[in-house]
Amino acid sequence: MPLYSTTIDIAATPARAWEVLADVERWPVWTRSIDRITPLQPGPLGVGSKARVEQPKLRPAVMEVSRWEPGHGFTWESNTPGLSVVADHVIEPTPGGCRVTLSVRFGGLLGHPVGWVAGRLTRNYIAIEASGLKVRCEQSA
Repeated sequence: MPLYSTTIDIAATPARAWEVLADVERWPVWTRSIDRITPLQPGPLGVGSKARVEQPKLRPAVMEVSRWEPGHGFTWESNTPGLSVVADHVIEPTPGGCRVTLSVRFGGLLGHPVGWVAGRLTRNYIAIEASGLKVRCEQSA
């Protein structure tokens, strides 16, 4: 199962990183790897919530939250016949603020070929997201 991951240290509290990460509709403000995220149900996100994620060069995907741990991170996934994409966002406290790990994992029968073809773009997008998250969190830390 192809896995792409990046970790970044942020000079802001885990609470601040969570505040930015959990506000998924505002991601396009701080990362150019996301065009739009639209929740598909009213109310706050949580386990079982779905959102439509639109990214440059990719088809829109419906992501469903499978793990939601306020202050610690969340996981959401998209499943289509033969392919699953799991995106994980983990926040850990550090003496100087927090460490955030972003990862994307491809699974299913098509996971290996899709992961291989999309590998460069996936690595690029999670690096852009990590960098944008750091800047956004540290701006108002």
